[in-house]
Amino acid sequence: MMNEAVAVVEEAEIDRLPIDLLAHIFYMISSFTDLAQASAVCRRWKLGVKLSYGRREKLRLAGCKMDDDATVRIVRYAHALKELDIPRSRWACQITDRGLSGISSAKCIGNLKFISLWGMTGITDSGIVQLVSRSSSLRHLNIGGTFITDDSLFAIAKSCPQLKTIGLWCCRHVTPAGLIVLVGKCPKLKSINVWGSRIPPYCITDLINIRPGLEIKS
Repeated sequence: MMNEAVAVVEEAEIDRLPIDLLAHIFYMISSFTDLAQASAVCRRWKLGVKLSYGRREKLRLAGCKMDDDATVRIVRYAHALKELDIPRSRWACQITDRGLSGISSAKCIGNLKFISLWGMTGITDSGIVQLVSRSSSLRHLNIGGTFITDDSLFAIAKSCPQLKTIGLWCCRHVTPAGLIVLVGKCPKLKSINVWGSRIPPYCITDLINIRPGLEIKS
């Protein structure tokens, strides 16, 4: 009985907290599993969790087992987001083109400066083209280990003039033609990783001739 009484008192106390303070408490929680459980407690906690996402500038989903719908929902809540990191791991979010399509319509997409989707084998040119078409502020992009082709590189070259680094390791379907367009149209590009790709030596020389000082990891 005593434990139950304490629980009731604690619940009453936290219910008195202003919603902004409650959101700040949830903001301090890094586990998305814990946040999902908190969101299911009541409507007020659900709102607090939703508002906490809106304060996040960095979102890293490493090890989070989430589908496209859950990922899109979180990103859409994160209005202040500047860095989105969805790396592959054993239990990672296996996002697909459908997920990227949903993310591309989020309010934060135009402010993102960092996106990493390395190892996401479920994404193709279709998803990447939609995503980067609204990512004009993008500085750093890692899409290594995916099955993208030159079509993605053409879209990046067209939409991401601020791009400084790009990871394309093991992207074996990109060609010299795509890389030349990318380097030629991204004037701030400083580093490109094409390790494991099928890029001939002459292409490396051509890229350096286009942009002297470019760091090429191959």
